Amino acid sequence: MPTASSPRTAAAEAPLSPYDRILRTAHDLFYRDGIRATGIDRVIAESGVAKLTFYRQFASKDDLIRAFLDHRHERWMTWFTQALARHGAGPRALVPALREWLESPGFRGCAFLNSVGELGGTMPDVVEIARRHKQEMTGAIAALLPPSSRRARLAQALALAVDGAIVQAQFSGSAKEPLEALGRVLKALTANAAGKRPAP
Repeated sequence: MPTASSPRTAAAEAPLSPYDRILRTAHDLFYRDGIRATGIDRVIAESGVAKLTFYRQFASKDDLIRAFLDHRHERWMTWFTQALARHGAGPRALVPALREWLESPGFRGCAFLNSVGELGGTMPDVVEIARRHKQEMTGAIAALLPPSSRRARLAQALALAVDGAIVQAQFSGSAKEPLEALGRVLKALTANAAGKRPAP
């Protein structure tokens, strides 16, 4: 995912607290390599904190996972709303905004879908956090649409199509076809909502 804010040099950044160093390290490792594949010892080593310091901040890996997902949600939603605004803040903004992320070098799919796939059967909190994330994403999509009695349903359909595009881009390694398909879905749904027949 492209950064939510403008890049800054390391010298310009304020020193991170142990909590933030651990969380930032865990965020990058969990998203890139997977939660189960990333052990606490690796997070401790790469964040440069002592084991005692780690456990003062996070009592368990489960606590760190919940903090990671909350952090990821805030970071992703900030980026998403800003990207939509950059591309016009209307329905047509959806595809180019997602292109920024799906074509970025660090793209590894949806952190929330990935986490539910890994942990949904053993950590109900993960499912609940993912559900809230998807609800907020759907709300951001709804805000792109003109007011109507069908806006909520249309936003739900588009959110489902967005998730499909994310998964397809992750599995195929290319965003081109998933984004083209999302564009067709978007065109058909918005034309239908306006009572028009979509152009071929």
